[in-house]
Amino acid sequence: MDRRDALVETFMEAVTARNDGQDEFLQAVEEVAEDVLTVEKANSGFAEARVLERLTEPDRMIQFRVVWEDDEGRTRINRGWRVQMSNAIGPYKGGLRFHPSVTPSVLKFLAFEQCFKNALTGLPLGGAKGGSDFDPSDCSEAEIMRFSQAFMAELAPHIGPDLDVPAGDINVGQREIGWLFGAYKRQKGVFHGALTGKGPAFGGSVMRTEATGYGLVYFVDCMMAAQDRALEGARVAISGKGNVSTHAADKVIDRGGIVVTLSDTSGTLHAPDGFSRDAVAWVRERKAAGEDIAEPPRDYGLTWHDGALPWGFEADVALPCATQNEMDEDAAKMVVDSGVTLLAEGANMPLTAKAIAVLDKAGIVQAPGKAANAGGVAVSGLEMSQNAHGRFLDADQVDKALHGIMADIHATVTSEAGTGETPDYRRGANVAGYRHLARAISSFGIV
Repeated sequence: MDRRDALVETFMEAVTARNDGQDEFLQAVEEVAEDVLTVEKANSGFAEARVLERLTEPDRMIQFRVVWEDDEGRTRINRGWRVQMSNAIGPYKGGLRFHPSVTPSVLKFLAFEQCFKNALTGLPLGGAKGGSDFDPSDCSEAEIMRFSQAFMAELAPHIGPDLDVPAGDINVGQREIGWLFGAYKRQKGVFHGALTGKGPAFGGSVMRTEATGYGLVYFVDCMMAAQDRALEGARVAISGKGNVSTHAADKVIDRGGIVVTLSDTSGTLHAPDGFSRDAVAWVRERKAAGEDIAEPPRDYGLTWHDGALPWGFEADVALPCATQNEMDEDAAKMVVDSGVTLLAEGANMPLTAKAIAVLDKAGIVQAPGKAANAGGVAVSGLEMSQNAHGRFLDADQVDKALHGIMADIHATVTSEAGTGETPDYRRGANVAGYRHLARAISSFGIV
């Protein structure tokens, strides 16, 4: 066992003892620890401050009961959480997720990742995440609104523009943010930027909905340019059918690329000649309506493959944009066999450790979500600035700023990614984010 492996093993034994059974969180921590523990030990100030250990313990984790009434007049009860991981470089920032899969482990992993992602943007943003095990899929619009209002009644005391600024995430879009913000405004009696992802009519930034997907493709542009390649003519396999997936698809088409797949949990749509803009819009509309995508219009050139993953089709680039751990070892082997040479994560931690190992062995260049999907939080940061100054940017200005931030993230990550033939973007992102956080944390003393 070499020195790095020994350090990681000792470190993870202690973290696991404190967080037993929280598999998603432990997976995220171990991935970072493998890259940064030697960096920490090489810097006496970082080591003395025990930076990474601090980052594995949330500043606070708030749990609350959410009581609401359904359309039949019955009392319903859910759990809500807010994990405020670290505000070392700015107010807590991270989305809210409404989904039955939400657990403390999932939220802690997302908040931990958010710390590094936000550090990479260069913006003054801390890391947090929150949400509820509430399932909106079988609820009416009125029920989702009542739940959102009840959720905010519990969350409001813990957020604010200089404290914690939540945004949206899975099942929390602009509609839900509107309800949450309305409830916050009524409870607090003030109008200020306590949430991002708001509608432009009440303080939101244009392009927030598109930002994660667009930013992902801007990052891929930088990766390909570093290889003297371009997206034009490249075949791109994308998983998912939500905002990130469909807006990434739109931007790939803008760049002259050929989007060959979109998917959901029941199967994959394949377009041998590429999705048209109308086809992507149809997928987005079906998602918004809560309907499946198994029966596309005949003239769109799409074929539905029931139960299939989006990785078994010929492609040059893979963009996993659905959810955590969506790609396992077998799926990664499909990616290798499909001809993919570059992968960028649109979701947070969509690859298992075994999947990463398969892709590494095949020499596939990979960008982690903490770098590649940072466009959403970048525009959220711009929204916070616009709210603070009362001056709002138009779409061209936001797009230009987003493009610049993603290019800066790429430059920051590659500066730490090594000089080998295949840059290690994963290590580069972990180390670059860690250094930014460590410089701040080690400056504060024992607090």
